[in-house]
Amino acid sequence: MNESLEIARNPERLRRVAIDPVSRVEGHGKVTLLLDEHNHIRQVRLHIVEFRGFERFIQGRPYWELPVLVQRLCGICPVSHHLAAGKAIDQLVGVDRLTPSAEKLRRLLHLGQLLQSHALHFFHLASPDLLFGFDSEAGKRNIVGVLEKYPEIGLKGVKMRKYGQEVIRAITGKRVHGSGAIPGGMNKALTKEERDGLLIDLEDVLRWAEEAVALIRQVYLANPDYHHHFAFIRSSFLGLIQDDGALEFYHGGLRAKDEFGRPLFDHIDYREYGDYLHEEVKSWSYMKFPFIVSLGRENGWYRVGPLARINNCDFIATPLAEAARQDFMAQGDGGPVHSTLAFHWARMIEALHCAEGIKELLHDPDILGRDLVVQGEKTTEGIGVIEAPRGTLFHHYRINEEDIVTEANLIVSTTSNNQAMNESIRQVAMRYLDGRELTEGLLNRIEVAIRAYDPCLSCATHALGKMPLWLDLVDADGIVLDHLTRNSDGETAH
Repeated sequence: MNESLEIARNPERLRRVAIDPVSRVEGHGKVTLLLDEHNHIRQVRLHIVEFRGFERFIQGRPYWELPVLVQRLCGICPVSHHLAAGKAIDQLVGVDRLTPSAEKLRRLLHLGQLLQSHALHFFHLASPDLLFGFDSEAGKRNIVGVLEKYPEIGLKGVKMRKYGQEVIRAITGKRVHGSGAIPGGMNKALTKEERDGLLIDLEDVLRWAEEAVALIRQVYLANPDYHHHFAFIRSSFLGLIQDDGALEFYHGGLRAKDEFGRPLFDHIDYREYGDYLHEEVKSWSYMKFPFIVSLGRENGWYRVGPLARINNCDFIATPLAEAARQDFMAQGDGGPVHSTLAFHWARMIEALHCAEGIKELLHDPDILGRDLVVQGEKTTEGIGVIEAPRGTLFHHYRINEEDIVTEANLIVSTTSNNQAMNESIRQVAMRYLDGRELTEGLLNRIEVAIRAYDPCLSCATHALGKMPLWLDLVDADGIVLDHLTRNSDGETAH
């Protein structure tokens, strides 16, 4: 019998566990689990319970406002939305190629964004679990605890993020929600003084990024459970790729590989994404479920982000990150690396590549150029695709003859990872929940699996992992069988 049908016909046999909300992620989500009378997991779902509506309320606005408007989606990765919209409005004004200085400024801006976001996630949100353990004292399992016990590690994370933000500030005027991309180029040149200021701490940042890769490599390899057990799933992977197969963040073709590393499509013009990707809507979440058309709704889900990008590319064009990539890929025994917690290792390899890429661009004479804008013939449709920190990001707009936005479609990175996150927490629940009393450590394991994807559920970040959380185990009659709470101080109680 179909499982969903069986659940609907026999609700009295099931108990419901709800984790609401999920902590140390950006935004508000909850997890529900259904268990049968033998405590076997019958259903696990991650629900996104916020409704943002950006695709609707940017309609009716002039297209040139889009880069500034859409970056308000997020306070952590606004540059990614800013640049994706910038690429889309380039097409709206008929520009396919920017000046060398404008493109390199956008690339530098994007590398600063990736570096600061990766540092924030790894050191502030993920490292407490990895350094202290999933069952460690909840009150210390946060960035403050890391700074107290491992001050050198914690400070490196803070400084790496600060440096990435300084790159953003130098180009856009602000660390968060500045302005840079305009139709056909950039609105401001980088001065020599700004460039020289960014060079001061760059060698330290490079060293810290190398040390971060070494740290997560050590932690990952020291825990065999991370490799093929904890939240382990097999999936397809999607991302942008350069023409020569190199890792790419800003502009390239779409590549997808199946779980064995075989190509599903390769070097596809991302403006044709609608022929290869469709989205499904489900009643229990405001987030959509994209899938690869050739594999169908059931089997076509995929993963994006650092793990997908490292698995998909043939090489990385900077030497330190390439050496780290080869070491990482050796864990896949000739195929892709599927471990969910390997996202963290891949994320730090990308951070190292960003530091190397920033160094290259800051020493490129074009970065100080003042020829920043190209003009073309206006069109009515624009599609911008970029690799955000969390994965491939799509912005698709149509405008009318009055330059007003009439249609908009956004596929954000976390949306693409939606089904994968659901599959990962299902694996954790089946492995750690069966027959066990509800504990904070169990609750945290489910959240650890979600946090590996660095999901951005909205534009909010919950500081220090102290978001209040309530978990109830109830039977089909609504009677509470067990209860666990966590208050704003991080204390838990039954």
